[in-house]
Amino acid sequence: MIKFENVTKTYNRTVRALDDVSFHVKGGEIVGFIGPNGSGKTTTMKLLTGIIRPDSGKIVVNGFNIREDPIKVKESIGYIADSPDMFLRLKGTEFLQLIADIYKVPTEVCRERIEKLAEKFGLTQALTSPMMSYSHGMRQKIMVIAALMHKPPVWILDEPMIGLDPKSAFELKQLMREHTKEGNAVFFSTHVLEVAEKLCDRVVIIKNGHILYDGTLDDLEKQNKNESLENIFLELTEK
Repeated sequence: MIKFENVTKTYNRTVRALDDVSFHVKGGEIVGFIGPNGSGKTTTMKLLTGIIRPDSGKIVVNGFNIREDPIKVKESIGYIADSPDMFLRLKGTEFLQLIADIYKVPTEVCRERIEKLAEKFGLTQALTSPMMSYSHGMRQKIMVIAALMHKPPVWILDEPMIGLDPKSAFELKQLMREHTKEGNAVFFSTHVLEVAEKLCDRVVIIKNGHILYDGTLDDLEKQNKNESLENIFLELTEK
C-alpha cells in the first residue's frame, strides 16, 4: 500500500536528508520506522503525506502516485504529526468537525465516530473545551481521533505514543492491530524499541538518510547472534 522508491530529498541544496531511499509497506502490515534523531524519519513522513516534495524518486500510496494524484493520496492517509499543537483556539468538537468536513464524512457518521473514539481515549468531557486548555497528552489524543475520522486505509504515524497515558497507548495499539487485520497498512516511527518489538511485523531502520535494515526483528536478532534488540540497534546506528 506504500511504495517509496529511490527517493532523495535535499534541503538548501546542501543537506541530504534522504539518499536514494526505498521501502514498501503491504496491506495487513504494521511497519515500524526506527532511527536516531536527525536520521530522516520525519522527512520521510512529510514526503509520504505530501507536505514536502522529493527531489527525485517515486512515492505511491494506496495505488496513487503522489505527484499525479496528491488529493487521492491525502484522502487515503490518516496522519499523526510529531507535534499536536495546532488549531488550539478551537474546541475539541469544532476541530474534529472541521476534519470530518474536509474529508466529507456524513454528519451522523461523524457524530458516532467522535463519541466512540472520545470514549475510548477518555476525552468525552473535554470535547467542549478549547484545545489550548488541554495537556500535551490530551492534544495527542485529539490528533489520533482526527486522523481516524475518515477511516483511511493507510495510517502514517510520527511518534504516536508520545504523551499518551498507558491506557490510551494500549487502545491505540489495539486499533493499529485491528486496522491491519482488515487488510490495511500502518507505518509509524518510534524511539521505543519495546513497542516495535511487540507490535511490528517488520521494521525499517534508517540513519543519515540511508536504510540500514528492512525486515523482521526475528531475522535481525538471528543475524546478530541473538543479541538484545537494544544492543543491535546501538551497534547499527553508532557505526
